[in-house]
Amino acid sequence: MIHIVDYGLGNMQAFMNMFKRLNLSSVRARTADDLVGAQKIILPGVGAFDHAMELLDASGMRPALEQLVLGDKVPVLGICVGMQILASRSDEGQREGLGWVPGQVRHFSHAPASAALPLPHMGWNDVSPEPTAAPLFKGMEHDARFYFLHSFYFECANPLHVTARAQYGNDFACGVRADNVWGVQFHPEKSHRWGALLLKNFAEMSPC
Repeated sequence: MIHIVDYGLGNMQAFMNMFKRLNLSSVRARTADDLVGAQKIILPGVGAFDHAMELLDASGMRPALEQLVLGDKVPVLGICVGMQILASRSDEGQREGLGWVPGQVRHFSHAPASAALPLPHMGWNDVSPEPTAAPLFKGMEHDARFYFLHSFYFECANPLHVTARAQYGNDFACGVRADNVWGVQFHPEKSHRWGALLLKNFAEMSPC
């Protein structure tokens, strides 16, 4: 069963519709009790870093999530701001992130070739998976394209945690992984067949 964390950010219904089309079972998790028995976790998010952390803390689900992810090693996939809050901190705010993937979230103004481009980075873009990206990017070794909407990017402390890259002026990490913790900057729920394949791969992923 795939549990989608509903802490007030992200389009829950879009994920549930996608999983339904894939004939995969999913449920919303609004409380810690809802997370009991989770085998896979989706952590979505849109908006600002600090607001996401405030809402997640206020939901009361954070201790249960930390036990599942850090203690029980349940696979989790952070999406968009849900990926960014996996980091330790962000240029966008003052609050600490979850710190599940060591690194920080930077504004595109820190990347010289990206600073002159319109923000947010919005629309379809090519994604290049790293060799370490399997199994999440299985079947997407060539020509994968996903939908993006963001002004910040993830800067991993360990380059080996980068699973995929895209270009917006500069090369940037659009996929990260540390053990059972995965994140993608783009929106698979808006990315048609590529997004469906990525979510299917995540659902079928073996436990770490």
